[in-house]
Amino acid sequence: MHNTHSVKPIFRNSHSIMPIVFYSCILLFLLCPSGLKATDRSELEDAIQHVKKTGMDLNDPAILDHLLERAGETRLVLLGEASHGTSEYYTWRAEISKRLIMEHGFDFIIVEGDWPVFFHVNAFVKHKREDDTDVHSVLSRFQRWPQWMWANEEIRELVNDLYDFNTEREAKQRAGLYGMDVYGYEKGMNQVLSFIEKADPENLRSLRNRYRCFSRYSDMQSYLQMVHQSGEHCGEDIEWVRDYLEEQREVLIRHDSLGYVNARQNSRMAVYAERHIRANLEQGPASWNHRADHFYDATQQMLELYGSESKGIVWAHNTHVGDARATEMRNVGMRNIGQLARENLGEEAVYIIGFGTYRGEVLAGRQWEGRMEKMTIPPAVEQSYEYIMKQAGISPMLLAFDHPTEHRPLLNPRGNRAVGVVYQPENDHRSNFVQTILPVRYNAFIFFETTGALTPLE
Repeated sequence: MHNTHSVKPIFRNSHSIMPIVFYSCILLFLLCPSGLKATDRSELEDAIQHVKKTGMDLNDPAILDHLLERAGETRLVLLGEASHGTSEYYTWRAEISKRLIMEHGFDFIIVEGDWPVFFHVNAFVKHKREDDTDVHSVLSRFQRWPQWMWANEEIRELVNDLYDFNTEREAKQRAGLYGMDVYGYEKGMNQVLSFIEKADPENLRSLRNRYRCFSRYSDMQSYLQMVHQSGEHCGEDIEWVRDYLEEQREVLIRHDSLGYVNARQNSRMAVYAERHIRANLEQGPASWNHRADHFYDATQQMLELYGSESKGIVWAHNTHVGDARATEMRNVGMRNIGQLARENLGEEAVYIIGFGTYRGEVLAGRQWEGRMEKMTIPPAVEQSYEYIMKQAGISPMLLAFDHPTEHRPLLNPRGNRAVGVVYQPENDHRSNFVQTILPVRYNAFIFFETTGALTPLE
């Protein structure tokens, strides 16, 4: 989710340019009002009583069975999280994902992580290559901050389980595990050129020169400074490489079909990455939206790769999977993969599950690329959805929104907590609640009264 360089912001003044935002959840600060809108006490009590009546206790295994049956009927299941450092979100998403794969025929998981690194993870779980001999070896490839997001014990268990599941299946039937973020673009472009060097060496120099336009800058501030001062950019050169790989598909895929899939996807990622970075020069939501567009594009590419009957699972933050049209994001023109999936695949083909907590512990840094800390998440603010769920007294709890109009007490906009990899708990009540219409934003929501932090790999 973040650039591999140590990125220092460029502060805006009359002689400089907009800050580079490499962690999109920072945009949550744009979404959060200075204080939650006051709500009549009786209205709040109605919401609490409604959740008591409709909330389902997930300690009953039959409840999860019912959720999986409903989600399993769709083509794309989006699994959210209210932070990138909470154990329960990872373990429950893993359990849901494994059962969707094993019981309902889902083909892959694609996550808010870098494609180039996850391509190695995918190769490992599918028994395709021998360069990573064990799960610890493959997860040690996650070197970019915040390493804990994917190099953790919870992911290790998921990777091991997928590896074991795939052992008894034919190659074409093995479940995949991929990344869909844009921040691995440097590794991605290098992997494109490495593939071309073997598959099409006569054109290597031409493609390298195209990428050189972008890669010659030591950091993205330097690139943006050039764009700001000259009005020129490298977008067309990077698109040229992508288009070349598309046009030469039949030739290149015969050389190495797996290598082609990797190179093609990396070339697409580089296009969106450059757009995402360059858009930091603009006012408004463009930078966020280019990243969101790539999330959907990468997911759609995997659905196409696996065939017309394929089904996929997406892991990303609630701010990405929960339909943006049901939040304040809509007011500032921001979209996300939840919205795009519903618009393009159809409401009935998509099932979105959000996750949240009332209080707990989380792994995060107090500043960009800061030291990883185990932090305390304070009790949710009064009148937020998490506060209402706590008062209902059920945990873990499932709220299912198959018919949103049946949840009228929850249809008033309220705060829905969102914690990023950069987190200051003392500002939680001011900065970490997104105004949301919960039954419209998600198809279902899983709530925990108390949650714990991820366990990073040793």
